Amino acid sequence: MSPAFDPHEMIQRFRERADAVKRRGIPPVEGPERLRFLEAANIDFQDFAMLGDASVALEDGILRLEIDLRPPSD
Repeated sequence: MSPAFDPHEMIQRFRERADAVKRRGIPPVEGPERLRFLEAANIDFQDFAMLGDASVALEDGILRLEIDLRPPSD
């Protein structure tokens, strides 16, 4: 029997992935390849961080993720 799915554990894994992207080093590449690597890292971080900040619920077998993209109020 497989363990029950825990959506909160999934969110924690996305937080850990965002942190790992932020900490990973840059390989010894130059020129356009370096720029592409940095752009991909920024997108990876953004995606993982957004999912890591999501509110999560598992309701009747439906996984719901809610991400508030509104700018913070002053």
